[in-house]
Amino acid sequence: MTKSNEIFSIEVEGTRGTCPVGEQRGERNIKEGKIPVFSCEGACIRGEIARLAANLTAKEEGFSRACHGELLTVPHSRIAQWVTNAQQVVLIDGCFLHCHGRMLKNIIAKEKLIVFDALPMYNKYMDIFDIDDVPEGERKEAARMVAEKVIINMREL
Repeated sequence: MTKSNEIFSIEVEGTRGTCPVGEQRGERNIKEGKIPVFSCEGACIRGEIARLAANLTAKEEGFSRACHGELLTVPHSRIAQWVTNAQQVVLIDGCFLHCHGRMLKNIIAKEKLIVFDALPMYNKYMDIFDIDDVPEGERKEAARMVAEKVIINMREL
């Protein structure tokens, strides 16, 4: 296996469409000045904990969940406009690969993107892939720990 720092891109077929609910949410978040919250969306337990933590964080006052699908594939959408024009953007990455962080750092200005690495916050499940191999209560507890740390750190900025 070779390690690479090369930059690569993917082609995405354009669309004129938008998500009606996403348009409403994007517009409201723009008006309210909400901080977009993204997460790793990986299929493993670490991605699931990051996703759950982002959902919890987004329920806090001043934050709202952002859609990476719209940001990356519908750049004319209100969600994409909200994210790219926000003063701060939160990303909760799930593991050492930092997949979403690597993608977003080329879309969102470095000084606006605040990346949290969830894994060191709970430091478990490194040898587990399947979400269901970790009991739901443990998943939720790990996510709650991560969300609390993200919110505390954001409030201190």
